[in-house]
Amino acid sequence: MKRKKLKKSIKILLAVLCTALLAEIILFFVQRNRKAEEEVAAAEETAVPEPASTPEPTPEVYKASLFITGDALIHGTVWKDAYQADGTYDFSGQVELVGKLAEGYDLKYYNQETILGGTELGLSGYPLFNSPQEVGDAMVGMGFNLVSTATNHSLDQGQTGIRRSHDYWKRQEDEHGVHMAGTYISAEEQAEIPVYEVNGITYTFLSWTYGCNGLLPLEGYEWSVNIYTGHEDEMLEQVRKADAVSDVTIVALHWGTEYSMEANEEQKRLAVELSEAGADILVGNHPHVIQPVEWVNDHKTICYYAMGNMISAQLEEQNLVGMVGGLDIVKTVFNGETTVEIKDPRADLIYTYYSNGYVNFKVIPFSQLDDAHLYNHDAVYEKYVTKINEYDDSIIVGMQ
Repeated sequence: MKRKKLKKSIKILLAVLCTALLAEIILFFVQRNRKAEEEVAAAEETAVPEPASTPEPTPEVYKASLFITGDALIHGTVWKDAYQADGTYDFSGQVELVGKLAEGYDLKYYNQETILGGTELGLSGYPLFNSPQEVGDAMVGMGFNLVSTATNHSLDQGQTGIRRSHDYWKRQEDEHGVHMAGTYISAEEQAEIPVYEVNGITYTFLSWTYGCNGLLPLEGYEWSVNIYTGHEDEMLEQVRKADAVSDVTIVALHWGTEYSMEANEEQKRLAVELSEAGADILVGNHPHVIQPVEWVNDHKTICYYAMGNMISAQLEEQNLVGMVGGLDIVKTVFNGETTVEIKDPRADLIYTYYSNGYVNFKVIPFSQLDDAHLYNHDAVYEKYVTKINEYDDSIIVGMQ
């Protein structure tokens, strides 16, 4: 009996001991897990957080487009054809197809060859021109917003013509954002380096002529026309100043040999010097015929040596064939650095049509011509279009 009780006591003791041991084991693991959790939490509290990943910087890209055409050479027969029954003049029908070519461009340039002194000054044709201001109305109405007035005819009507033209273009600037360059009414204005902006791109627009057919500004009014002959250093200095303050510098030049379809040595020399001074785009006029287009100064500057006439009443076929051009300006800002590229320079041809008696003037792109306007027009196009690429076959033929 005693032995049975002893065995029972031993069993109870062993059970108690096992239970106590199991409890110790469980407590050990619980405490160890708790300590590990506390260590992890402490480590997380003291750990330096990894910086959040930042997105790769992306460049800011700004774009603008420029359309260019040539001389508005307004002979008497041109403005007579634009005369209306109410005594006004309307040139819009004559040039509307050029406006359609320019649609969609941000900047649109042409050269106002003849002074816009207006009817009150008395209209006149060759050799001392004075044209109706409605010529400008037609061009502005089609969105043209850059106009050069430094030409060999700038002084045809003296200082009065300069002032009347200047007043007209200043009104267009105030009302339509049109910028004129080349003729001025004060020394301060002539010396100014204007900075304009389009689509986030800044630009300066300048205009200079070789001379004024032997006419000179009155003494004390030398600033009224930008004449580069004898003043090349002043012209180049203006370009340097423009380059310092603008993304793009556009220079319109009245230069070259009349009726020559080749750029002369002065044009080629000045093109390089202007490029070295900071000019990005050179647009030439004066020869009244087209001349080639090329990159100069190791692809730094695009140069249209001569656009020819946009409209005129001249007689020869080569004077009635004009050029239009276009290009794109791309500005990229990345990591604090700015680069500006002139891209895809292009050109094509237009033709000034008029019928017998110097009436029904119409500027027509060759793509819209037929033999009723110009006999054998396809052959005429082929005759002149190769001139565009004569110096540089990278120039695109055709307007995009």
